[in-house]
Amino acid sequence: MARVNHKLVKQRLNEQRSKISDRQFFSSRLLAGHFEDLAAAQTRRYRYNRRVRVNLYWKPREKHVASTDNMLIRINAGNSMVTKVKGRENRYQIVCGMFAHELGHVLYTDFLAAQTHTNYLGSYRWYPYPPDLKTTADARNEKAFWNYVKTDPKNLEMVQMVSHYISNVIEDGYIENRMLNNFPGTLGYGLEKLREQHFEHIETVTQLIENEDEGKHIFESVLQIMLSYVKFGEIKYGDEPLSDERIQSVFGLITDIDSALMSKSGKDRLNVVNMVLVRCWDYIESFCEECKKRQEEAEASGGSTSLAETLSEVLGAIAGGSEMGEGNSTPVPEASGETEESATADKRAQTHADAENEDDSQTDSETEENPSGSGESDNSSDEDAIPLNGRNSGSGKEETSDNEQGRIPYHQSESLSEPVGGSVEKNEDYEREYYDRAAADIERLLDKMAEKAACAQLENERIQELNDVAQNISYGNIHEGVPIRINRIASVDEELIEQYNAIAGPLINISRQLQKSLQKQLKENRRGGKLTGLIMGRRLDVHALCRNDGKVFYKNNLPNEIPELAVGLLLDESGSMCSCDRCTYARASAIILYDFCQSLDIPVMVYGHSTDYTDVGNTVALYSYAEFDGFDHDDKYRMMDIAARGSNRDGAALRFVAEQLSKRPEAVKILILVSDGQPADSGYSGSAAEEDLRGIKQEYQRKGILFVAAAIGDDKQNIERIYGDSFMDISDLKQLPTKLTAVVKRHIRV
Repeated sequence: MARVNHKLVKQRLNEQRSKISDRQFFSSRLLAGHFEDLAAAQTRRYRYNRRVRVNLYWKPREKHVASTDNMLIRINAGNSMVTKVKGRENRYQIVCGMFAHELGHVLYTDFLAAQTHTNYLGSYRWYPYPPDLKTTADARNEKAFWNYVKTDPKNLEMVQMVSHYISNVIEDGYIENRMLNNFPGTLGYGLEKLREQHFEHIETVTQLIENEDEGKHIFESVLQIMLSYVKFGEIKYGDEPLSDERIQSVFGLITDIDSALMSKSGKDRLNVVNMVLVRCWDYIESFCEECKKRQEEAEASGGSTSLAETLSEVLGAIAGGSEMGEGNSTPVPEASGETEESATADKRAQTHADAENEDDSQTDSETEENPSGSGESDNSSDEDAIPLNGRNSGSGKEETSDNEQGRIPYHQSESLSEPVGGSVEKNEDYEREYYDRAAADIERLLDKMAEKAACAQLENERIQELNDVAQNISYGNIHEGVPIRINRIASVDEELIEQYNAIAGPLINISRQLQKSLQKQLKENRRGGKLTGLIMGRRLDVHALCRNDGKVFYKNNLPNEIPELAVGLLLDESGSMCSCDRCTYARASAIILYDFCQSLDIPVMVYGHSTDYTDVGNTVALYSYAEFDGFDHDDKYRMMDIAARGSNRDGAALRFVAEQLSKRPEAVKILILVSDGQPADSGYSGSAAEEDLRGIKQEYQRKGILFVAAAIGDDKQNIERIYGDSFMDISDLKQLPTKLTAVVKRHIRV
């Protein structure tokens, strides 16, 4: 198609004004070609080698306004956003503004990064990197976010759409700022007119709150306020105080938003999207549930609206928003001389001042908690800096290590150096630089691969052995014919490791604190020495004869090691453990007790028990989390699998674990039971089941096993009736870890 004569276009606008309807004009190929040529002329400096195609059409009843897939720009000139403006010239400016907006997406939006962000959410990961969790509320929200997403595919679909819309809102602010700065002529003027119309129709916070009383959701209000700030740098407060929770939600994000709007990296804006998802999660979750409810009500009344359509309709009603763009391209290369200033700097500065004035008291309290003013450490000292090259043996090659070292911490950089000159040369004198550890490095990797395979094989063999042992134990007539099955994870996956690493820190700290209280005593026991200040004794301390309290005797303590001790922990994993976080505390207790015993070289075994229904009927399911002798050192990760499951046939599980513990050579054997109720399985309950448990306890007590039955549920009386003097009442679940560990500490002091 030949280039359009732009003078002719202007002439037609004047001469044929009364003869050509708006529908004919704004949907004409002539005007579409005009915009295409305008784009080609304005974007020549980017060496943009692809012609932007434009499709103008007129459909007043269609809600679609404008969109792009980075190859075609579609504009509905018949939308009310255009037609409600009086005068063709003014309507032309609005359409031109829509075109400028979509062209901004074509030039500056990183569509591939946005697609990657959506895909990562689909695989339950953050992209480009996890949000900066500055508070415990942030950490709690992130955990709740992933729990919600993983619960239901519908939840994931809604969160992806909400995330995409938030990304589009922030991207709109970025591309419009770039267009206003770089194209101040026709495109910039049209965009300003469109923005004026958008801002005029944005409601005040007071009006948004009134709309919530009529069915609007609070998250829609937060999004509207956020969009107002992102695009225009200001918020219409109305009569609402700055302390309003909607305003404060946006105030808490404006610094990060401003940074993202001025960054040319699409990943920085996606990272802000992640932060918004976490910070505003309470609103988002409630909003998603409300959309699900609306969609279910529509289906119940015979409608066929999908969940995606319901969500899109709600989000599309936000004033000033645009359609979510799609595409498969990266931004155009940067042109030299482009300004980095904000087109709404003055308004943003005023909004920042509003936020700072409102947050003065909060900032003061935060400063008291964190005097440094940030969570970052000062890495500016040359002495503390990590050398880039690591260890060097004298040649140009570095010694390879299986540990992380020599990494440069992430930092904000303004630009890259631009060396002058340079050449390509052939080095005919090059000889290989000797690195004599190459073979050893490969051997180390092969060893690791072999070790992993060997551990997996050994664990599989152990599972078979445990099941064989379980079948050869005599459980008594009451359990005759009941299948027993031992379950154990042969190879720990990365998800369990990640889950453990996410929660282990505070639990291990508790274990370390409990160990500290023993360190002094254990050290003294191992060292021995003279114990003075005794009221009675066989030896008189002549240096204490002057004392008036009679404490003039002493004795010599012989060096003692920790008493030989083995610990077995059996956890009830019945379905009732899901209530009141009982299973959560049981899992935490297992992790703490395991670390405590491991650190003091005390053999420890951790099992859980429940029942599940198989083709042969109810089966006693035992879950091996930690064995006395490990292969792969991954038992601590296996304990993340502890959960509430089915029923509980306590007698069979108790006998199996007690039998395993009785085989240990240690002098002291402690079996700790954690349960929230009474035995309850098909054909196994009531007084007969309790009598079975009492018999098992008495039998293995005679074999030297000390029983401790910790009751954490409402049936403490039943547990006490069964186990008698071995009963331990834990009314406060928070005391469970320390009380169980105290049992072990008490026998260490023997």
